[in-house]
Amino acid sequence: MASTIHNSLDVTDFVVTKGNGVKGLVNLGIQQVPEKYIQPPEERFDLSKVVSDESIPVIDVSTWNDPEVFNSICEAASKWGFFQIVNHGIPLQVMEDLKNAAHGFYELPNEERRKYSKGFSPSDTVLLTTSFSPRNEVALEWTDYLRFSYVSGNDQASALWPSVCKDQLLEYMKRAEATIEKLLQVLLQGLNVKEFDKVKRYALMGSRRIHLNYYPKCPNPELAAGAGPHSDISINYCPSSG
Repeated sequence: MASTIHNSLDVTDFVVTKGNGVKGLVNLGIQQVPEKYIQPPEERFDLSKVVSDESIPVIDVSTWNDPEVFNSICEAASKWGFFQIVNHGIPLQVMEDLKNAAHGFYELPNEERRKYSKGFSPSDTVLLTTSFSPRNEVALEWTDYLRFSYVSGNDQASALWPSVCKDQLLEYMKRAEATIEKLLQVLLQGLNVKEFDKVKRYALMGSRRIHLNYYPKCPNPELAAGAGPHSDISINYCPSSG
């Protein structure tokens, strides 16, 4: 299989249709990136354009009501579009448990992971997929992700989530809710939206998604991309330690 998987049709069938994902390719022991994953030269990673971590805004939010915290968040949001917060109150162990749970899922055998791919998943609140739009992309992205949809208080929807990561996901989402709400309040205030009533709260927080992204080791990282250029049109919250 490894010798024939480089054919684009085989790759699409194996990775997308059969739900094996990039992890399934790696498990085959491939020695080079299949043609379907090779990015056009103009889209390939350019190390010379990487921004140093030290220049990305890191904001201490241990005192949410501090005007300096407010100004730092609004400035980072308007000038950068993203930032990192530390001392947010979500226990480090909760985040470590979530990361370990993600590893646990992707370490499952192919046939176990496939149970959550399109056409097989037992619930529309959980979906294992690969790349961003694998049926339309010229070059696929070197990533798999397990997507969860969650509404506060509706634990019944999560009953069919993978047992290897369900409890850790729910615990993280519940712990993160207060932090997300505080961030939204600051950002809305920065936009001169004075009220954060029940209607606005539900519109912005009523339904949430979390992705467990997986970027397996790539044999030719200079030719592929884990995530291609894109813009997110939703509110994104990415867990990190701190």
